[in-house]
Amino acid sequence: MYRRQLVKRIVKELEKGKTIDAVKNDLRAEGWSLKDIADASYYSTYPEKLRHFSVTRFLDTEVHLYITIVLIGISIFFIALFIIGETGNDNNIYLTSPDSLVSEFRYGPELALANPTFFQKTKKELSDAKADFIEVDLSQMKVRYFEEGLQKLEVPVLTKGRPGSWWETPAGLYKISSKEDTHFSKIGRVNMPWSMNFQGNFYIHGWPYYPDGREVSSSYSGGCVRLSNESAKALFDLAKVGTPILVHEKDFFADNFVYEFVKPHISAEHYLVADLRNNQVFIRTENQRVPIASITKLLTALVVTEYLNLDKEIEIPKAAIVYTSKQRLVAGDKVTAYQLLFPLLLESSNEAAETLARSIGKDYFVRMMNDKAKALGMTNSVFVDPTGAGEGNVSTVDDLFMLAKYITNNRSFIWEISSGRLLTSAYGNIEWDNLQNMNDFAEDESFRGGKVGKTTAAKESGLYVMDKDFGNGARPIVIIVLRSDDRKSDALTILKYSMENFVASSTSISNY
Repeated sequence: MYRRQLVKRIVKELEKGKTIDAVKNDLRAEGWSLKDIADASYYSTYPEKLRHFSVTRFLDTEVHLYITIVLIGISIFFIALFIIGETGNDNNIYLTSPDSLVSEFRYGPELALANPTFFQKTKKELSDAKADFIEVDLSQMKVRYFEEGLQKLEVPVLTKGRPGSWWETPAGLYKISSKEDTHFSKIGRVNMPWSMNFQGNFYIHGWPYYPDGREVSSSYSGGCVRLSNESAKALFDLAKVGTPILVHEKDFFADNFVYEFVKPHISAEHYLVADLRNNQVFIRTENQRVPIASITKLLTALVVTEYLNLDKEIEIPKAAIVYTSKQRLVAGDKVTAYQLLFPLLLESSNEAAETLARSIGKDYFVRMMNDKAKALGMTNSVFVDPTGAGEGNVSTVDDLFMLAKYITNNRSFIWEISSGRLLTSAYGNIEWDNLQNMNDFAEDESFRGGKVGKTTAAKESGLYVMDKDFGNGARPIVIIVLRSDDRKSDALTILKYSMENFVASSTSISNY
């Protein structure tokens, strides 16, 4: 049902001089669904069409089953005709909600199959289902458009986000959430022609230019997939809002490093040790879903860096002053989103997590956490808050492996913050005094980064990424322990076991 009061609200806010993006952000923060916002946005532009849908409100009431089925069938037929007619018009902005898209192919967890072959299997299933989709191959620097499972277009990627930077292009399975003939980036202060948004602040678009008409000259983008204007226009004309986008690169696929096999007693109920480059598992338990405590904050940090403007100052709300390991924040003070990452990842600050989430609406933020998890193939993970305090924040060792792999390949600065090694960046110097690094192994030179947690439901938990040499050069090794009585001791025990029982094959060549 289209909500007239929401349409009137949008019209009123636009008359006050607000941009449509600002109005949508306000509505999201207030808890309105993406579908309601998208529908209301459309009818605020075409209010005369709103009255045509009174039948939708009529069908919300209880009527005879037979009549309901007949009316629904008739409505679907005429709505289909309406949509076909509307697609011929060239509107400047194309918006809809993924909730309103209907397809025989199911998106989300059903596609995030057994990892690490998530991307190969997802592409095969999309092709087998004869779906329309976009593949962004960041290794070959190609964008391919598939129509009914068959490739119809291939164009070169001119630039992408710099690998290892804050703006590295994120791998994963997404959908086009909106299209604009020209999108103005408030962060880069540039116009981006033929823009297709697929994740937070990330777009596929043509060559950007400044308001005075000058083209940008950077060799790397701010994380977006940049095409030539001609290529972007060709893709823009083919793709629709809701079209799946599969973004991948070689770092997500196994390399050719091989191990030869040469069970310790620990308190942790669930654990895993594995190589993040070739996906070799040295030791593990069954893949059971359990509470993970503050390991949750790794996903919180991902959402912050991919959806929030890190330069933006956030006022600390009173509601964010909650129980935490070390209280630092004061209600009413203003701190940038970037600076809040440090207490979040070093001191496991619940106050920082709450402040960041509430800056865009806590419920909306948590939805973004779950959406990001699904995009990474974390099929057995659920998140209920940004702190990890709730026992409903659950995951598995396999899912956390995928999270660690994504951060290592795409958001390595999160490890740099959690290890205490990042003191300055493009966003400035760290401004906190005497921050305490509560992550285990912070003094170990091989410790790349990680996160620890502790609650009654989760007991002690830890995720650590360490550079270890199995005989042919250092390899990035992830150690995960869940529901442990002594996470650090358990992590050392299973790491020692792995290194004593596995050696690099004589045929292996490390490309790490």
